[in-house]
Amino acid sequence: MASSVLNQVIGTLHSFGSSEKSRDHRELGKVSVRLPFKVQRFQVIGLKQDNQRSASSIRASASQTSVFDPVSTPSNSKSTSSESRKKSNEAALILIRHGESLWNEKNLFTGCVDVPLTKKGIEEAIEAGKRISNIPVDMIYTSALIRAQMTAMLAMTQHRRKKVPIILHDENERARVWSQIFSEDTKKQSIPVITAWQLNERMYGELQGLNKQETADRYGKEQVHEWRRSYDIPPPNGESLEMCAERAVAYFRDEIEPQLLSGKNVMVAAHGNSLRSIIMYLDKLTSQEVISLELSTGIPMLYIIKEGKFIRRGSPVGPSEAGVYAYTRTLAQYRQKLDEVVL
Repeated sequence: MASSVLNQVIGTLHSFGSSEKSRDHRELGKVSVRLPFKVQRFQVIGLKQDNQRSASSIRASASQTSVFDPVSTPSNSKSTSSESRKKSNEAALILIRHGESLWNEKNLFTGCVDVPLTKKGIEEAIEAGKRISNIPVDMIYTSALIRAQMTAMLAMTQHRRKKVPIILHDENERARVWSQIFSEDTKKQSIPVITAWQLNERMYGELQGLNKQETADRYGKEQVHEWRRSYDIPPPNGESLEMCAERAVAYFRDEIEPQLLSGKNVMVAAHGNSLRSIIMYLDKLTSQEVISLELSTGIPMLYIIKEGKFIRRGSPVGPSEAGVYAYTRTLAQYRQKLDEVVL
């Protein structure tokens, strides 16, 4: 089933985003870790901590887009950041942790090993798509790993707008030339999908591929719990949550946030730890609060951004849930247009 759905949505679109070089040019600083994927330099940023704020604190905002908006060009964020903030519109942000993977099912440490979804994971992705089927999506960001990409693609097969997700390929000049689309009408019915290794799951080093229970028996439950749930202690030759947050949050701030500030509605399909890192930034959680944050597979979380502020709205229960569309007038208007238009 996953194969047929993925084949249906495979396509190409002329690259209009940042080049691979500019997108991956970050400063790694003092982090010392062997990563199984190609690592460029990235800028280490400080995560603002607010000891007065609890993990349950939320704010409020809205979303705005036309049902018939064409695909727009992602900005090269830093040069347009201040301008984007001045003309900021309301927008929706959807975060989805990928559905169950084959190694989730086998209780193995997965990390950055590229493992696909199980049948249950496929069903979770489809259900996630039903939950967000009336929420506007203009751009999609995923990690470089297939389980996140499958989740995004399968979810979008359920969206009522029926736009086709198109994975952008800009790793070299040939990919850019070969992936052009020459129909403006087709571009308007497409959603650009940008993949980024910075959104990958945190790298578990020497634990990857090991059974979690057997690892606990070998090293002790306390040691394994420390590797899995502490903020700044990495597993052997792996990443801590802090190190994962440095790359994931830097990418979110540099590439995704400017799109939201300019009024684009964005979906991010990624992983437990990269999404926890982003939520830490959005909700201003402390390092102690974030370690207790749990994200279920295949459950979308909705944020609304307005005037540069993010407000968590929880997870949409389903396409008929009135509460989601009562949060903002523009979400309600978007759904009304979907109800009126024959797609």
